[in-house]
Amino acid sequence: MASMHDEKAFLESVIHTYVTSESPQDRLIKSLAVRTFKPFIHPDGCGLEFGCCDGYMTSLIVPLCGHLTVVDGSQTFISMARQRVPPEVEFEHALFEEFNPGKKFDYIFATYVLEHVSDAVGFLKHARSLLSDRGLLFIVVPNARAMSRQIARHMGLIDDLFALTQNDINHGHRRVYDRVSLNKDLDDAGLQQVSQGGLLLKLLADFQMDKMVEAGIIADPQIEGLYKMGLEYPDFAGSLFAICSSISS
Repeated sequence: MASMHDEKAFLESVIHTYVTSESPQDRLIKSLAVRTFKPFIHPDGCGLEFGCCDGYMTSLIVPLCGHLTVVDGSQTFISMARQRVPPEVEFEHALFEEFNPGKKFDYIFATYVLEHVSDAVGFLKHARSLLSDRGLLFIVVPNARAMSRQIARHMGLIDDLFALTQNDINHGHRRVYDRVSLNKDLDDAGLQQVSQGGLLLKLLADFQMDKMVEAGIIADPQIEGLYKMGLEYPDFAGSLFAICSSISS
């Protein structure tokens, strides 16, 4: 397993390839994730976000929590995120595995994290240990079986839905999830799912979705339909979500 120093160096080496909130598709799916999570959250709870990227998701989470702590292994991302959120948001520059605050959190957010970490189950166990008695862990991962990815396979652009594409590798991804493999990791970590599903039926590649949103081809009515279709047919959705609690011993 890589050392903590190596992990930080690896993270800084790939941050320039990350999709940021300049992408309409990225903003859209993060907004839909927060819409899906919001009914499970009470505004006075203490929140923790693992991984902030440029802070767009952080800015959506802040209004949901009484207090928010953000942990990221990249100082570059932390600097970007600070500019988007109120000064009372607390930031910690650390790898997720290093973060041991000595307190529990009511809500932990790990959106687009599991595909990056070296030990997904180990990370989930660590997150579980930080949950309060009635705490919830919110997970989002890209979906290997997304309609766009399945279409790409039939077009001959990829041979295996579960193989890492060059784009995945450039972004520092280490694995590709479907619902079966995600459920297995959550089970192995001792987490119990309160809710799960798909976010946004994804027809085409991100850059193509961006162009259709920018052109108004995909507008609010279509977004609403694609969101509801993602919930109904999660195996075709662009991303998968899970809301989990700790299994009582």
